[in-house]
Amino acid sequence: MSVKPPRPAKIVAGAAALALVGAALTGCSTAGGPETIRFTFSKREAIEFMTGLVADYNASQDDVRVEIDTSGVDVVSASFVRGNPPDIMLANYNYEIARFVQRCALTDLSDTEAASSIRDDLQPLMEQYGTCAGRTSALPYSVMAASVIYNKQIFDEQGLEVPQTWDELLAVADQLKDAGIDPFYATFKDDWTVAQGWYDYTAGGSVDVIDFFDALAEEGTEVGPDSERSFQKDFAEPMERMMQLAEDYTNEDAPSRGYGDGNLAFGKGEAAMYLQGPWAFSEIAKTAPDLELGTFPLPMTDDPADLGVRVNMDLAAMIPEESRHQEAARDFLEYLFQPENIEEYNASQLGFTPTKDAPAPDDPRVEGMIEYYENGQIYQGPSVLVPKTLPLNNYVQAMVLGASPSSTLRTMDADWARIAFRAPIPSTQDNASGEDSASGETEESTP
Repeated sequence: MSVKPPRPAKIVAGAAALALVGAALTGCSTAGGPETIRFTFSKREAIEFMTGLVADYNASQDDVRVEIDTSGVDVVSASFVRGNPPDIMLANYNYEIARFVQRCALTDLSDTEAASSIRDDLQPLMEQYGTCAGRTSALPYSVMAASVIYNKQIFDEQGLEVPQTWDELLAVADQLKDAGIDPFYATFKDDWTVAQGWYDYTAGGSVDVIDFFDALAEEGTEVGPDSERSFQKDFAEPMERMMQLAEDYTNEDAPSRGYGDGNLAFGKGEAAMYLQGPWAFSEIAKTAPDLELGTFPLPMTDDPADLGVRVNMDLAAMIPEESRHQEAARDFLEYLFQPENIEEYNASQLGFTPTKDAPAPDDPRVEGMIEYYENGQIYQGPSVLVPKTLPLNNYVQAMVLGASPSSTLRTMDADWARIAFRAPIPSTQDNASGEDSASGETEESTP
């Protein structure tokens, strides 16, 4: 997911209102004209690309006219409540969107050509948010992979190889530090950067994320000091190692540096490594367009076989049950998934195409992640697999700013048990029946 600082609320609200009004005005087709469908698209960085693709589709045939709606997920959620959802959605796949899956509010896409093209090993990641029994409710469209970004020039000048084990990582960091170079540039002022990078990479690099959250869902209200699986047991060592890196190998002003500061400083060569996703490349390039950058998974164990990259389903395609234009929406869905379209989209966003025969990205900056993605050595960031009412970003930021990891992990266990008591949290083992029990209150289901 391309995590960006939120825009001012008034601007977002105004844009949403305008987009919704526009969508309402174009929601019906004129007599004898093409069937009009409303297509919601939630990735603002790619609106220009997707608007062009919609225009190409509309020009390619006379039966269906697609109107793009970029008003955002909050407006989409409200439209489900009113019984007037979009006809087709392409949205970031998270707890907010997964509510519709868990409640069986989305049509089954298993018989589409698009579904047959998706890699099988991505399905468990989709199911981490819950399922609707017997349905393929959402199809991944773009997978965003993230790992350590490193400065190739600094590594070359220091004679360093990309580390593949924890001990090798520490050796690299020590050599950089001895040379007067900050090993990592950290931006602890912005909590999401701590969660997305420091927490996710360290936990995901040493814990089987799917297995852990399945076990945690089974524990439910019993999660705590005496449960078989818990944050305080399974995440203790990863957090200890995260703290070692954060305390010994980062810039001194990390607590006061934010995302923008990090992009600028890293572009100036002020550190050798940066725990950010590919969305940072374009920001770094604004001041350092010729800087040679690469990526590699953060090693958290002494077994290279444990290496993996953090991924998220940056976009997934869905067609609501209440759409009055399902066949037209399916026709446009198949167009979206045509190889030339889905591959061009992902190339434009430095994403990985989730289809079986798609070529690997050709951008050298993400080359270091290709073999891991192709081998299925991937995990979803544990920061996005908890309900919003567990304020994980705040907790992990508190740890790197000095809070006790053991105490923080105990608090996370207590929060999980409390949330499970109010609304059972689905695991990938669940078979949702269409009832609301798996998703509970709206507040609990938001990422």
